[in-house]
Formats: sequence, C-alpha cells, structure tokens
Amino acid sequence: MEIIFHSRHAVLAEDFRSIATDKLHTLQRFGVAIDGLKVEIIHEVNPRFGKTSHSVTLSSQGSGPFVRAEGQAFNDLAAFDKAVKSLELQLRKAHERLKEYRSEEHTSELQSRQY
Repeated sequence: MEIIFHSRHAVLAEDFRSIATDKLHTLQRFGVAIDGLKVEIIHEVNPRFGKTSHSVTLSSQGSGPFVRAEGQAFNDLAAFDKAVKSLELQLRKAHERLKEYRSEEHTSELQSRQY
C-alpha cells in the first residue's frame, strides 16, 4: 500500500510518519482492495479553533471502494487516531458486505433459482 503524506501549515513530528504508516498498514487485515492512501494534515492557525486546530483527512485510492475519513483534535496524532477509527469502521462495513455477497447461503440461493 502506498501512503502519501501532505501537510499544509503544519510541521510534523519526527515519529508521526512511522506511527501513521504502522497504523495504516494494520488496516489491510480487512481484505478490502486499497492500493494507496492519501493523508492530509492541516493546521489551522486561528486561535479560535483551539480544540480542533489540527485536522487529518484520509482518502483511499485503488480498485476497492472509495473511503474518506476526517478527524479533528488538539494535535496531529489525536486527529489522526480519530480519522483512522472512522476509516476502520468504513472498511469493516465494506468487508462485511463482501462476506455477505460471497457467503454460501447466498450462492446456494442463487443456484436453486431457475431462470
């Protein structure tokens, strides 16, 4: 899986890329076809956005479903965790839909129908 990091108005911590890469590679356990992920980190400099000044957007690329998740928090890593949690839920739903489609009950039901 190819992971592209893009930051706007943000200076990333040294270990952010390695932590993010490790967490995103664990999402492959769902078996949903994702060829790449785009991670966009935005820091809002306006002090009125204190608790949600950091925003992370994850967008998938590939032959599988298009999945997009956002997270906002007081720092980059917390916002990234929220976005990964949302992305994980969407991938889990896509995986469940795939399982239902490929289930034995569904295939036997289709075979029993006469056209």
